[in-house]
Parts: sequence; structure tokens; C-alpha cells
Amino acid sequence: MAEKKDEDQLKTRRLKKLTRVFWVMFILVFGGVPAYIWSVSANLGNLYGELPSYSQLENPEQNLSSILYSADGVQLGSYFRNDRNPVTYDELGENLINALVATEDIRFEKHSGIDLGSMFRAAFGVITFNSRGGGSTVTQQLAKQLFDTRVSRPEESGSLQGINGKLDQLIYKTKEWILAVRIERSYTKEEIMAMYFNQVEFGSNTYGIQSAAKTFFNKKPNELNVEEAAVLVGLQKAVTAFNPYYNPKDSKSRRNVVMNQMAKYGFLDREVYDSLKVEDIVLDYRVQNQNQGLAQYFRAEIAKDLRALGSEYDFDLYADGIKIYTTIDSRMQAHAEAAMDTAMSALQAKFLRLLRDPKDSTKLKEPWLDDDGRIIPDFIEDNALPRTERYKSLKRKYGDDKDSIDYYLNKPIQMKIFSWAGEIDTLMSPMDSLIYYKHFLQSGFTAIDPHNGEIKAWVGGINYKYFKYDHVRQGKRQPGSLFKPLVYAKAVENNYSPCHPFMDQAVVIQLPNRDTWSPQNSDGKFSGEMMTMEHALATSTNSVSARLIDIIKPTNAADMVQRLGVQSRIRPFHSMVLGTQEVSLNEIVSAYGTFVNQGVHIEPHYVSRIEDRFGNVIYSKVPQKKTAISKDVAYVMLDMLMGAADPGRPRGFGGRLRWTYGLIDPADSMEMGGKTGTTQNASDGWFMGVTKDLVAGAWVGGDDRAIHFESWPEGQGSRTALPIVGGFFQRVYEDTLLNLKRGPFIKPEGFSREIDCDLFKVNNPQDTVSTDTIRDEDIF
Repeated sequence: MAEKKDEDQLKTRRLKKLTRVFWVMFILVFGGVPAYIWSVSANLGNLYGELPSYSQLENPEQNLSSILYSADGVQLGSYFRNDRNPVTYDELGENLINALVATEDIRFEKHSGIDLGSMFRAAFGVITFNSRGGGSTVTQQLAKQLFDTRVSRPEESGSLQGINGKLDQLIYKTKEWILAVRIERSYTKEEIMAMYFNQVEFGSNTYGIQSAAKTFFNKKPNELNVEEAAVLVGLQKAVTAFNPYYNPKDSKSRRNVVMNQMAKYGFLDREVYDSLKVEDIVLDYRVQNQNQGLAQYFRAEIAKDLRALGSEYDFDLYADGIKIYTTIDSRMQAHAEAAMDTAMSALQAKFLRLLRDPKDSTKLKEPWLDDDGRIIPDFIEDNALPRTERYKSLKRKYGDDKDSIDYYLNKPIQMKIFSWAGEIDTLMSPMDSLIYYKHFLQSGFTAIDPHNGEIKAWVGGINYKYFKYDHVRQGKRQPGSLFKPLVYAKAVENNYSPCHPFMDQAVVIQLPNRDTWSPQNSDGKFSGEMMTMEHALATSTNSVSARLIDIIKPTNAADMVQRLGVQSRIRPFHSMVLGTQEVSLNEIVSAYGTFVNQGVHIEPHYVSRIEDRFGNVIYSKVPQKKTAISKDVAYVMLDMLMGAADPGRPRGFGGRLRWTYGLIDPADSMEMGGKTGTTQNASDGWFMGVTKDLVAGAWVGGDDRAIHFESWPEGQGSRTALPIVGGFFQRVYEDTLLNLKRGPFIKPEGFSREIDCDLFKVNNPQDTVSTDTIRDEDIF
């Protein structure tokens, strides 16, 4: 009896103990767990780290790429820290969605941010030190991507200092669970899916599915087929290990795992999977960088202005996902780059051919020449080398240790070099590469719409990857005779007729400092013949131009130049008429545009508007415009430029523009004007072409003024720069998609100025005023 009583008491004690255990567990599960979750959510005692607020959840910070668009809607490039361009759910395509759901979260549509089965499995694995991973829903992964849940607790929270790493992991997971639930409350499933694909990394410096699809397959996300979508979803396992470009075998294996999951859950027929799994991955791999695509020089130059605008209008060019709409026409830009490549590759071949040593065709003569045509000794060592970054770096490192500097400068290293036939992998020393590149001619080209100032094409050089210097806006060189029309415009404004006669003879001009100036013609000869002002401009006769600026006065000429649109400082010297002062190509094209736009100068520009990521306009360009000259003066100048480019009025070298490039057609009324420019020793060759709707200009020369053709005629603008402009005009006017209308320049209503100089004849030179004794009062 006593034994039974003891047994009953033992059972009672056990039952009470179990009951206590049950209630303890109950309290822990239904009280402690919520309390724990609440403490993490509230960051109790600042032990766990802050969670983002609901406001932050609704507006998560993301580094988004800013996109640069052409005027015809083509993406020219982007600026980014992380190459990320967001898309909407409808732009994803079902292949991507199905691949992700099948691989990462099959119950995505059913849960509210947390998959309880997977969650408890993950939590149990953490606590028992037997974690096998998994357990994260797509929403949890998004939470981890959007917000850093793994911020270390402050050092002063000593109560948890040194806590076991597994417990840390549980806390991090808890924060992900909390954020996942909050995200599900703030967004629809479609929005969450789009946010996930926009946020995650895919390797190769791509962030977001749009950048990834373009980089790996050159497609939009909704254009990806099943196997391509599986490749990109498979990258979420490990962006480096499964990169299809660098690790194609591992990527193929991972792709097949994803497709197998799709087949398992009914997103893909098993027969289709069996046929696709043996196929290799076919890439169209194009890493986004500033050395690829259209308008590379333009994109680099505009970035400087966009950064400045960002400071003024409070945006981050590399993170805020703004949209920049430019004036560049992608079709004209492509034509400009093609014209540049065609002309400059042929010119470079000619340049090198003329440099070949007649005794040894494998050797090239050095093209750096002084004013007398002699090779400049030690030009590379004394002039070019000290300006290179490599030399400056070595100088900082080794100081005056010339032997060490020379050793590394002459040590061959593996490198890729530019050639017009394509990149060359070679072994070459830095010194030899410098000499190699100094043998290349450089160029710049731009075209504008003169009626609104919009820049339509911009090619700053021959290859941006290897030659970063921009020759449209950044570079300034002497324009030679290209400058003369800007000065002649002042004479026309003062009622000079283009038909006024001048004699081509030596002129001696007394300068204010009591020196004299007596310029030579380009061929060193004076014909002694009478010629009209129009003829003198077309043939770039220096003697007439010199006398003309002496009559109108350099200060008045300089004022006219600035009015027409040149912003560089122009010093009022007589020699300015010969183009001895430096200007940029952009400036000179802008000034010629004033002639076409009936005397109104419009500031050249290339940004029409900027929008934020939500489509709100934050900047809109209103170009400055001003009347520089009258319509009549502008038209007279156009007529004089036509005299230099019209084969029917054989004056200057510009006449070949229309014949050579198919820009003359008896069936139409197209009018064109042009002007060449060549500086001393042919260091700079220029050409400017104008039609009723476009003004285009090109410059050609060496990186240094000492680098040029040995023969002056070979380096003339008519032979170096004209082919670029001609090739451009030929292409754009043949492009039916551009639909450019051929036609005449606008003639002012009631125009009565004398311009038909073919009717003007000099029968008796004694009846005209000799240009060596002409006085201001004889003209004005």
C-alpha cells in the first residue's frame, strides 16, 4: 500500500514538473518569442541595430544609373556607381519570374514574407549548429539587399559583447523576417518581384536585371528566352563562380539546375528541359563602359557639365537615376563617326607612307619638325615625355634617380595598342609606345543646327579608349584662314561689297608699336592681279586680308568675332585675320552658324532637359540668343562662302566638296558654303561646311603642333579636314530616315546688296584704288 502511494506521489511530481516545463515552453514560445522579436524590432537598449522606418521602406535608397538619351530616343550611355536601371513588373517577362520562383521561393505567392517551414528549419539549424542554409524567401532576400541587416552592435553594448556568432546570425535572420513582413505590407507581390530583380547584383559590374540582360545577352529582360533567364537567375547563387563569361561550364551546370527546378514545378516541359540542358550558353557579352558605344567623347565632356548642374540642382549624377535628354541625333552621330573613321584611316596611311625612309621602308622618319622642316632633336625626351602620367609617377617615386626612371621607361611590358586595323596585343616599352602614338594624326568634328543651336553630332577624336583628349571643346588651336570670314563680316557690315577690287601685292602695315607687318601669301608669291574681296576670301589670299583688317581696324574686327559667337579672348592684333589666335572647334562652328541663322547667334547646347527618376523635369535648357549682324550682312557672307564651295564659281579648294561627295544635283536647288583653314607648316587643317540646316566643321593635326606633314600642301585643310565634313554631309543627305531637305539659304526679303561678282570686271586697274595706298575715307 505504501509502495503504491509512493508511486502515485512520484507520478504526481512528474506531472507537475511536466506541467511546469509545458508552461515555461508555452511562455517562451508565445511570450518570449514575441517579446524577443519585439525587442529586435524596437532595438531595445540599442542592442540589435536600427531597422529602417516605414518611410524608408517606401522609399529605399538605391544607387541608380543615370541614362543619357539622344534626341531621337536612343540610349547613348549611362553614369553609375552601380550599373542599375529599374524596370517594371510588366517588363520582366514570365521566363525570369518562373525561373526565380521555381529556384528560390516556390511559395512566393502564398506567404506574407516568411515561409514558416523554411524559417523554423533555418532557426533550428542556427541554434543546433547544423545550419544547411536556405529559409530565405524572395522578400527576405530583397530585405537583405535593400537594407544592411548585419550592422555590428555598438561597442558600448557590453552585455552582448563577444556573443556567439551563431546567435548573431539568428538576430540577423530575425531582422530579415521583420523587414520581409513589413515589405509585404508596403508593396504588392508584383512590386516586390520587380524590386528584387532591380536590386540584385549579377556580376560584371551589373546591378539589376535590365543591365544584366543587356550586358550578357544584349536584350531587354522580357526578350530573354528560358535558358538565358535561367543563367541570370542562377547567378544569384554566386555571381563570380557562375559567371557565364568567365566560367561557362559552371554557369551551364547552374543554369541546368534552375531549368530542372522549372520542370519540377511545371514551368517547363520535361522534354523541353532535356533538349535545352545540352545546349551551350550563347552570349552577346558587352560590359557597359565609357569606351564603347556612340558619342564617347561627348559623353565624357557632358559629364563635366552634368556634375556641375548636380551641385546646382541637387542631384547625384552617379546614383540618382536621372534621365538626361540631349540634342545629339544618334543617326547623325553614327554618320559623323563613320566619316571620321573613313577619312582619318586613309589619311593616317598616307601620313605614314610619306614618313617611310626611302632607303628602308620598315623605318619611319620622325614627324616632329621645326619651322624650317628639320627634325627637332630630343623632342620626345624634352617635350612629350615629361607631360605623361607614367613619367610623372616614376619621377615622384625615384626623384633624380635617372637610371631607375630610364629602366622602367624602356622595360618592355605586355600591352594592347591602337591601330586603324584593330587593337594589337604586343610587347612594348612605355617609351616606344609614346613614340608610336606620337605618329598618329588626331581630329575633331562637330555639327549643329544653326536655327536652334542644338549640337547634333560630336566626335572629339579618333578613338576614345586610347586618346582621351577632346578636340571639339577642350582643345584650342589656330584656325588659319577659317577665321577670315569672321573678320570680313565687319567689312561687309561697313558696306563693303564682296565685289570690291583689291590688288594682290605685297603690303607693309605700320603697327602701333612702330614695327611693320608684311604677311606673305601661302605660296610665298603675289600675283599682282586685281581680285574681288569674294575671290580673295575663297582663295585665302593673305595680302588682301591684311589690308582689309588694317582698314576696318583690329579692335572692330575683334568685336565682330566675339559678337558672332567666339568666346575665347581675341586680342585685337592685325595678325588675327590670318587665324593666329587659338579657338575651339565648337566656337568656330557656332560663329559660322550665325551666318546661316540670318545674323542671330544662338548659344550652342547639347542638353534639352533633365528628369528625375520619377519623370519630373528638374532642368530645362533655354539657349541664349542675340542678334549679332543684320540679315543682309549674314546673307552676303553666305554668298561669299558659297563662292568657295560652289563648283560653278571656281574659287577656293572648297569646290571639291560638292563634286567629290555627290552634293551637287542639277535637279535640286541645294546651296552649300565652305571654307578651308591651314596654319603655318600645316600643323592644323580645318574645314567648315554650311547648308541651310546644318553647320559642320572638322580639325585635323598632331597632338603637338610640331607634328605635321613634311609638305605643306599635303597638310592643307582641303586635304585633311574636308573629307570628314564631306563624308558626313554625303551620309546624312543620303539617309532617307533623316529626311533632310535640300534647298537654298534663306534670302532676306528686299535684299539688294551687290553680290553677283561674276558681272564685275576690272577693265582698267588705274580706275580702282590700289590696296597699298587705300585710306579709310575711301571706303567709309
